[in-house]
Amino acid sequence: MILSVDGLEFHYKSLSVLKGVNFGVEEGEVLAIMGPNGVGKTTLLKCMNAIHRPSGGCVMVDAADICRMKPEAIARRVGYVAQKQETGRMTAFDAILMGRKPHIRWRISEHDLRIVDSAVKRLRLEELSLRHLDEMSGGEVQKVCIARALVQEPRVLLLDEPTSSLDLRNQVEILSLVRAVVRSHKVAAVVTMHDLNQALRFADKFLFLKGGCIHAATHRSGVTAEVIEEVYNVPVHIEHVAGRPVVVPLGATETESLEKYRHEHHLTQ
Repeated sequence: MILSVDGLEFHYKSLSVLKGVNFGVEEGEVLAIMGPNGVGKTTLLKCMNAIHRPSGGCVMVDAADICRMKPEAIARRVGYVAQKQETGRMTAFDAILMGRKPHIRWRISEHDLRIVDSAVKRLRLEELSLRHLDEMSGGEVQKVCIARALVQEPRVLLLDEPTSSLDLRNQVEILSLVRAVVRSHKVAAVVTMHDLNQALRFADKFLFLKGGCIHAATHRSGVTAEVIEEVYNVPVHIEHVAGRPVVVPLGATETESLEKYRHEHHLTQ
């Protein structure tokens, strides 16, 4: 088990945001954290790299307690890609090189440059490496930020809504990239997402939050219409298209029609 979260609690003053959260992620797995807005997804992600200090419980990476480490030690184990990225007059290459900071002691070495060059090639950023971040599209900046996290050589990648505000092509490309990197680098990834269909396509495991607690923790096959309805309070139907599950939200008329169809054909969800 690369990542293990045990009894995690977090409070904003007197407000309890996370209550007794437990889960683990293995090497090569992508875990999607799902749930409505304001349920604590980003807070949970930030607790996992000690941006927020948990009120209780622990976060272990390779059996080492993150909350007992100094920031540089955390950065060598956990790579974090925030939802909102700062852009400016910095080239993509320099931005990626900043990810080596936890490993650099006296000066930037040839080893550091080779790792950055490898990440640039891995994410096909060669043509962008000397361009400034404020000249790039959202998808291009997101790739740079993932590359920066990768050169930290972390054991765990944390990505907060990595496809937010991206078009469909960039969504698929970014999530395909994350999945490929997790498997090829033998690391684990935890991703917060809103798009259920993209999550069902790319994630291996799911954590559904409701009321600050885990409502359901399951592999892809355990994501049912009942679970989604209970978490989001919206009736849905799960259909399979080209062998992939697709979540379809239902209105009142559609719900009645679906229930009638199930009744007539003796079907269950």
